[in-house]
Amino acid sequence: MPAMKRWNVEILIGEVDRRTYAEAQLYDEIRDNLIGTGQTRARLDTPNIPEIGDEIAVARALSDLGHRLLVAASGDLEEATHERVSLDA
Repeated sequence: MPAMKRWNVEILIGEVDRRTYAEAQLYDEIRDNLIGTGQTRARLDTPNIPEIGDEIAVARALSDLGHRLLVAASGDLEEATHERVSLDA
């Protein structure tokens, strides 16, 4: 089996005044400062179901983290190749 690497993402979730906040931090051997954030707000005219707010906020935090990772990879590739790079999907 080829050598494997392990990257971990820690997700923190909090709620204040019907707003749910999430933070997703990537831990790897390259960098440890990539953090994605997300939030959602429960509408007053809908049932307050915290699990759904958690899912939405975490999904947004992971999406933000993914975008930030692509930006970081683009910068690393530009630095290595001295050429402009766009990794937009």
